[in-house]
Amino acid sequence: MRRQRTAAAAAVLALAAGLTAACDGKSGNSGDNAAHASKPTPAQKTTASATPPPEAPRAPQKDLSQADLEKAVLAKGDVSGFNVGPMDSPPLQGETADKTECIPITAVINGKPEPVAQASVYRQLTGAKDGRPAVSEFLTVHGAQGAATVLSRLRTAVEACEGGFKASGGEGPSTYKSVKTLPVAKVGDDAFAYQVTGDFEGDSVPLVFQVVRSGGTLATFYTANLEGPQTPTIPPALLAAQIAKLK
Repeated sequence: MRRQRTAAAAAVLALAAGLTAACDGKSGNSGDNAAHASKPTPAQKTTASATPPPEAPRAPQKDLSQADLEKAVLAKGDVSGFNVGPMDSPPLQGETADKTECIPITAVINGKPEPVAQASVYRQLTGAKDGRPAVSEFLTVHGAQGAATVLSRLRTAVEACEGGFKASGGEGPSTYKSVKTLPVAKVGDDAFAYQVTGDFEGDSVPLVFQVVRSGGTLATFYTANLEGPQTPTIPPALLAAQIAKLK
């Protein structure tokens, strides 16, 4: 039974994220008002000069190109105790949820968050000692508004699909019996984590996703527990290291 369960889980792990090679100010006074303001007293001048000027607003972060992503994605030596290897891009045809409200979830499972990315890279992260944990990562560029939309749609979908859903396409039909929000480290401009529990011949296989936004780029981390129903964890050091490279 364990062998059968592991084989079934491995099949969805290969499908999910396309892992074919491996087994997310206030404005001041107007000019007119300033012209009519009374002249400051000497005391007011001293106070004003001692007050530091307000910090200039940050310029909008430029969207990364494909070449930029290749440099920004986690690489060997970025996180102690982890190896980093290449991962194939996801297949053209993935799976689609039977419920419209759950489609954002299957889009991420396919390794293709929607709205569609302008650029993307995929990597496999494994523990240096024994290959555990095994975490897949993909960086995708959507523009600031598009990246925020991905997270907004995911939050809505996770809430709407907590009772589970079915999906078709890809390598065959899939059943996901539950979806739930998970705690996530406060990193980047926004972050969201959730669990999708697959149902394989009655056995539960939890799939965990953590999606972090930095400007218009999303870093999506994915892992699964193929040996039991316990929720797998994604080391926070991976998220922190990736966001540091995106700043």
